[in-house]
Amino acid sequence: MRAEHGDFEPIWKAGPRLRGLGRGLLDLVLPPRTFEGGPAQTRGLSAESWSRVTFLDDPVCDGCGSALPFDSGAPERCPLCQARPRAFVRARAACVYDEHSRDLILKLKHADRTDLSGLMARWLSRAAAPLLEEADAIAPVPMHPGRLLRRRYNQAAEIARPLARTSGVAYLPDALIRQRDTVSQGGKSASGRRRNVAAAFVVPESRRHRVIGRRIVLVDDVLTTGATAEGCARALMAAGAASVTLAVVARVTEMQARPI
Repeated sequence: MRAEHGDFEPIWKAGPRLRGLGRGLLDLVLPPRTFEGGPAQTRGLSAESWSRVTFLDDPVCDGCGSALPFDSGAPERCPLCQARPRAFVRARAACVYDEHSRDLILKLKHADRTDLSGLMARWLSRAAAPLLEEADAIAPVPMHPGRLLRRRYNQAAEIARPLARTSGVAYLPDALIRQRDTVSQGGKSASGRRRNVAAAFVVPESRRHRVIGRRIVLVDDVLTTGATAEGCARALMAAGAASVTLAVVARVTEMQARPI
């Protein structure tokens, strides 16, 4: 490893390469295991589990990340996004929210499986690449302090942190806060979800300087009706953000939301 002028490359610049070499050697000694316990062909998931996840590849709606029937060769929006523009200008999802992805997400969300967050961040680094290329910062959908105390971690932050690190985009862990402890969105209609999160999110005055003029990617685990993301995006825009886009691990495809 040599620098351009023939000098040895500084060790801090070689760090990522050395870490990659170390991971490769470790995998030879201790082969990676899946989250189900068997040998892994892809890091974290067995080949069978991987094949069951429905990943969302192009063509997708540029506004909400849902699958489109054909590729026109240019950014397209589904009829719903054309009829009702959202506060977040673009969105991407890594996969469809169904019985296969739901099991993984619920393990992260409710079963202390924070080891799954790195896997989901890698999925998002691919799915949300068009958003990350233009982003100035990444912010997770926040959790109310009371709920955070009970759960001990915010699953959106667990995904957003490694995503920011691997993409080289600034991470804003607390620029956006949830000032009202809303009840669960599970089982609510679209209008009920919007009412539930109305005025729940805010950027404190002392943190506005982190938001003003920046293009922010908002990160969450699941997109259902978009009510939570809308509330967050409106708060960020009110604080002076240049734009807000959305990156989620999975999105619901049905018009009626499943319980999450």
